[in-house]
Amino acid sequence: MAALHSVPTFAQDAMPAAAAEATVVSAAAQTDTALAPAPIETIAAADAATTPADTTQAATAEPALDYALAQVEPEQVQPAQPDPNAPVVAAPAVEAAEPPPATAAVEPSAADDQRTEAERDFDALYGTPAQEYDPVADPTLPAPASVPGAFDPWEKYNRKMHRFNMAVDRGVARPLARAYSKVVPRPLRLGVSNFFNNLGQPVSMLNALLQGKPKQAAQALGRFALNTTLGIGGIFDPASDAKLPNRSEDFGQTLGVWGWKRSRYVELPFFGPRTVRDSFGALGDAPLSPLRHVERDRIRIPLQGLQLVDVRAQLLPLDSLRDGAEDEYALVRDSWTQRRDYQIFGDRLDKNGDSALPEYLQDDSNPSVPADAMPVMPTDGGR
Repeated sequence: MAALHSVPTFAQDAMPAAAAEATVVSAAAQTDTALAPAPIETIAAADAATTPADTTQAATAEPALDYALAQVEPEQVQPAQPDPNAPVVAAPAVEAAEPPPATAAVEPSAADDQRTEAERDFDALYGTPAQEYDPVADPTLPAPASVPGAFDPWEKYNRKMHRFNMAVDRGVARPLARAYSKVVPRPLRLGVSNFFNNLGQPVSMLNALLQGKPKQAAQALGRFALNTTLGIGGIFDPASDAKLPNRSEDFGQTLGVWGWKRSRYVELPFFGPRTVRDSFGALGDAPLSPLRHVERDRIRIPLQGLQLVDVRAQLLPLDSLRDGAEDEYALVRDSWTQRRDYQIFGDRLDKNGDSALPEYLQDDSNPSVPADAMPVMPTDGGR
C-alpha cells in the first residue's frame, strides 16, 4: 500500500499498458489480502495494538487508492512512444520454418475398422474413395490398339465433295429411302435386298478366284445357283439356311491382295467414299455385273434406281450417328477405311489367329453404293 501511494499519478500515465495492468492486479491483490477477514484472535490482537496514528493513515489511504485505480484504466493508457534519437538495432533474421513432413495415410487397424465385411470386400476390389481408379494409368491394361489412319492428302477437295454428296443425300436419297421403308413391307424389302445381293455373286466368285481362294469361289457359285433356282431369282435366301457363307469380293479388294495396300482416299460424286484403288476396281467390276447386261433401258434403269434406294434404306439406322458427330466427314472417312481394310486383309488375320471380331461383324453384307447401280459407266462404250 505504501509503495502504491509513493507512485505519482503522471508516472502511472506514462507506463505501458501491460505494466499498468500488472500494477492494478498487484494493488487489487494486496487490497483483497488486506480486506480479507482474519481470524478472531488476530483481529483482537490487531485492535489492541492499533494506535490512533495508524487509524488516521488508513483512512487517508482509501481515497488515494481509488484515485490511482481510476487513473490506470486500460483504455486510457497510451503505449510508450519510441525515442527517435535511440540507435536502430536490426532484428535478428528468422529462418523460414520448414513445412512439416507429409505423413503417409495410415490405414485403420482391424480393431478400429468399423466397416462391414461386404464393405471391405468392395474396397478391396474397387479401391477406397482416396484411391480412385484411373484407367489411363492402370499398368495391368494391355497396350492400346493402333489403327492406321486414312491416307487423305486430298482432304480439302474431299470435304467439298462430301458436302455436295450430303446435300444430294438429304434432298433426294434420304426422303426416297424413308418413303420406301414406310410404304414397302419389311418382307418385301428383304426380298429386294436378297435379289440384288444374289446378282453380285458372280463378281464375288471371279474375284475370289483371282485372289487365290477357290473354296470361297465355290461357295459364291453355290449361293448363286441355289438362290436363283430355289430362291426364285434370289428373292429368298435358302443358301444361308444351307450354311453357305455370304462373302463379298470385288476387284478393289483383289488389287489390295495383289499388293496395292495403301491408296489415297477420295470421295466421288454420288458414289461416296472410295480410294483410288477402289475407283479402278469399280471400273473392272461394272462390265461383269449381270444387271448391266440388260439391254433395255426401261428395265435396267428402274432396277438400278431401286437398287440405290434399297442401299440407302439399309443405311438409315446410321443417320442418327452421323448427325450427332462433331466431324461427319472424318467419321465417314475413318469408319469406311477401317471397314475396307478388314474386307481386304481380314482373311489373313483370321488365318494368323489375330482377329477377335465376333461373327456378326465379319459379315460382308454391309451396303455401299455398287458400281453397277449407276446408269452410265465409262465401260459402257457410249451406250
